[in-house]
Amino acid sequence: MRIFDPTLYFITDSTGFSEEEFLNRVDAALRGGVTLLQLREKNKTTREYIDIAKKVHKLTLKYNVPLIVDDRIDVALAVGAEGVHLGQSDMPIDIARKILGDDFIIGATTKTVAQATEAYAQGADYLGVGAIYPTTTKVKTVLTPTQTLSDICNAVPVPVNAIGGLNKDNINVLEKIKISGICAVSAIMKASDVQKAAHELKKAYLALKGDEKSL
Repeated sequence: MRIFDPTLYFITDSTGFSEEEFLNRVDAALRGGVTLLQLREKNKTTREYIDIAKKVHKLTLKYNVPLIVDDRIDVALAVGAEGVHLGQSDMPIDIARKILGDDFIIGATTKTVAQATEAYAQGADYLGVGAIYPTTTKVKTVLTPTQTLSDICNAVPVPVNAIGGLNKDNINVLEKIKISGICAVSAIMKASDVQKAAHELKKAYLALKGDEKSL
């Protein structure tokens, strides 16, 4: 049974941080109310990825938050993570599902309704859709219109999260869209007070959805 709360989905970025500072920031984000955490490392070796994943998983377990590993099914299995997130150029979701089994959370990046419905049909548990705003976390950013995001939400029965340059001051564009949560990287990772940033972003999202009681 794959149970998770997509409300505040934090995607890490260790660039420019020592390992100690990175782990401290991850811990602070979890204290601030992160409900789902993705470890994303594009430039580490397999051994380095496994090593940091073990340390991050120790933190997420403390807060009972599922750990999602970006791209790497092998790393996710090696550290006993709860899930994996796959992009359009990664392993097809149906093949990943055969390898990982029914209890593993599998997320997918989609930018069109066609990609979304295919990902759902292949067994994705949630979708990440964006970028809503320009973002500094990737060299090339392809923006996704909010109408497309809305269309995707209406096309699939699984949770859909908005991603891309979102922060507490600009999420109002998502007000009438049936998203299940928001993804954040820089708004939390690069904040001077990580715990406060996570808390305020979650509060702003819940207020947007009229669900402040869940905070």
